[in-house]
Amino acid sequence: MAISCKMKTFVIGDIHGGLKALKQVLQRATVGPQDKLIFIGDYVDGWSESAQTISFLLKLSETHRCIFLRGNHEELLYNHLKKKEGAEMWLRHGGLATVKSYAQFTSEEIDHHILFLENMKDFYIDEANRCFVHAGFTNTKGPAFEYFPNYVSWDRTLWETACSLDTSISKASLIYPERLKLFSEIYIGHTPTTRIGKNTPTNFANVWNVDTGAAFKGKLSIMDIDSKEFWQSDPVWEHYPDEKGRN
Repeated sequence: MAISCKMKTFVIGDIHGGLKALKQVLQRATVGPQDKLIFIGDYVDGWSESAQTISFLLKLSETHRCIFLRGNHEELLYNHLKKKEGAEMWLRHGGLATVKSYAQFTSEEIDHHILFLENMKDFYIDEANRCFVHAGFTNTKGPAFEYFPNYVSWDRTLWETACSLDTSISKASLIYPERLKLFSEIYIGHTPTTRIGKNTPTNFANVWNVDTGAAFKGKLSIMDIDSKEFWQSDPVWEHYPDEKGRN
């Protein structure tokens, strides 16, 4: 990978086992070891390289400054690897491809992945008061105050609130959503922008959604959070022409 001139901070959207697309966007963004990489979650479930994606991320973290957020699909994978109940729903939503991807992994390698899953962050707030969370949060005091911590990996209401917000409403208004006042910017994934007809990172209010539908027919996106410049992979399904992903 080429080394850029100064340190940049990138946020990377939901990968869903599309390792080829991940390698492509890291190259297209000319990511260097001095850059910070914030992964928004959902590294697995969809395309055939879920386990391989986690192995790649572990290796990447040895040379780059990486922050890994927990997505709902990591929660589901963790439950499977720890042999907890509730796998049936997961298998219908991309989990089957993930199970197959682990077929040749040793128990030692799997234990290493379990440790990776256990050490992920539920959210991250940087020095500029920018919040990064996989899905959203419901508590008006912020993600740290959620009654059930895993809400931050599943919530869609924050994104729906941002999408539907009347742009004429001032932040000073009593009806402006309290959640959106807490942070200078909020970065999320989880709900593909393709659901509202957008195929690039999309902004409403101060919320940026960088899940551009990589699990389905979309592309994987990486964005420089300061300049808002972004790069995308080819449509991820083109990297895996004989697979269905989550379609």
